[in-house]
Amino acid sequence: MTGFNSDAQTMSFVAFISVITVTLLLCVMTGPDRDDLGEFYTGYRSLSPLQSGLAIAGDYVSASTVLATIGVIALVGYDGLTLALSTVLSLVLMMFLLAEPVRNAGRFTMGDVLTRRTPGPAVRITACAVTLAALLPLVIFQLAGAGDLLAVVLGFDSDGFKTGSIIFLGVLMIAYAAIGGMKGTAFIQIVKTVVLLGAATAISVLVLNRYDFSLPRLLEAAGKGSGAGDAYLASGLQFGGDQLDMISAQLTVVLGAAVLPHITMRMFTSRSATAARRSMSWAVSTVVVTCLLLAVIGFGAAAIVGHKGLVAADPQGKTAFLLVSQALLGADASFGETLIFTAVATAIFLTLLASVAGITLACANTMAHDLIAHGLRRTRLKHSTEMAVARGSAAGVGLVAIGLAAVTREGNLQAMVTLSFCIGASAVAPALVYSLFWRRYTRTGLLSTLVVGTIAAIVLMTGSNLVSGSPQSAFPDQDFNWFPFTTTGLVSVPLGFLAGWLGTVLAPRDASAGRLRYAAVEPTILAGAPAPPRAGA
Repeated sequence: MTGFNSDAQTMSFVAFISVITVTLLLCVMTGPDRDDLGEFYTGYRSLSPLQSGLAIAGDYVSASTVLATIGVIALVGYDGLTLALSTVLSLVLMMFLLAEPVRNAGRFTMGDVLTRRTPGPAVRITACAVTLAALLPLVIFQLAGAGDLLAVVLGFDSDGFKTGSIIFLGVLMIAYAAIGGMKGTAFIQIVKTVVLLGAATAISVLVLNRYDFSLPRLLEAAGKGSGAGDAYLASGLQFGGDQLDMISAQLTVVLGAAVLPHITMRMFTSRSATAARRSMSWAVSTVVVTCLLLAVIGFGAAAIVGHKGLVAADPQGKTAFLLVSQALLGADASFGETLIFTAVATAIFLTLLASVAGITLACANTMAHDLIAHGLRRTRLKHSTEMAVARGSAAGVGLVAIGLAAVTREGNLQAMVTLSFCIGASAVAPALVYSLFWRRYTRTGLLSTLVVGTIAAIVLMTGSNLVSGSPQSAFPDQDFNWFPFTTTGLVSVPLGFLAGWLGTVLAPRDASAGRLRYAAVEPTILAGAPAPPRAGA
């Protein structure tokens, strides 16, 4: 790994300390100042559509999205670009189909949405389990990679520093979620989004400037640098020409990315259905611009750094953003160029912090609100008690994630982030679609969807080549690869929908009651009409 000059490392270290100070101060200033659930879970819905949209975009464009998108585009070209566009399409579908109904049906968590028409502790407990199964791998993946990234930027290469970085970032993540609540983490996401856009814009301009702002010249140079020639800009390089594998990956991303619980919880911060729609418009616009910038940076990395340089630093290309920034600015960078590199490093650091904080908050909220307050208990908790449980849950989730990330940091954890999207596509998406739009849907159908979709994704993922059977798998020295695709979506998504349908049509006893409950809440869910009194959940 090539090193960065000492001025850049010093400025990056100062910037990191400044970011930590400012973001902690933001959490303290904007976090709940009393024991009020509405303030902790939604920030009293006080964010404007622009603020909410930037926060949604910040949660959606996680550290894994930024680094993996640039890396996969740099390494495989066209296939990476289509996956980036699939990420955008997922949020567009969320905006048009689910944003307003989710906001109208929910209050604090995904469990609130699902129990709107099928109340009961079993639904709450299952919703919590699915949320944790979908989000914990995402936290572990991002924390595990944090040590290596900070080591690259700051010039430390010891195992102790990398493990210490994971622990330090994990403690910060717990503090952000526990102190700031929804509003505090939202402002961190806003700051992160603005800084990331600024840094990505600066590097994109430098990349285009090197090729006289000619996109054809950039793509031609990227094809040469990739070593793949014309195949770089054609379909099939990533999946070895297996079109079904590519379709499965795109299906998984399109259906799974935007419905993950840490994204849907942002819908509850909007003041009204109209505000939710406007927030999503801002979010989609921001994500589109971000993905276009990341695509330019990815092609620039292939053209300037080259395939060999990228793979030598990281086989998955996760350091491509840093490498292309260094190559553009040079070893003897001026103060202005060093400042740009510092902005890039700060953007990555902020993205890591904001991403894991938002996901940790979603996990803590579902444990406190769905599992403890409404799932395991039959009497309602005091607001102060539930908030204490939520903060304790943030610490518990964070400590588990820190421990697992520290233990697994040397392995290839791509299977974890892929599993998160697979569970989102196979369990969460079918459950939301059926719950919001199918009048006949029953509690049995809902539980079948959540359980079958989640188990199918986990079981099938264990047999994929991301877990074993390839040099880049989690267990490269073993081969128990029996599933033919990299992602599970082509099989597990139909299974999730089928399980929900079968669970509904084969359990007619509660169908009538389910239709009556849905008829009562349908105007509220779909049109935002005043809500009828809620049954106990």
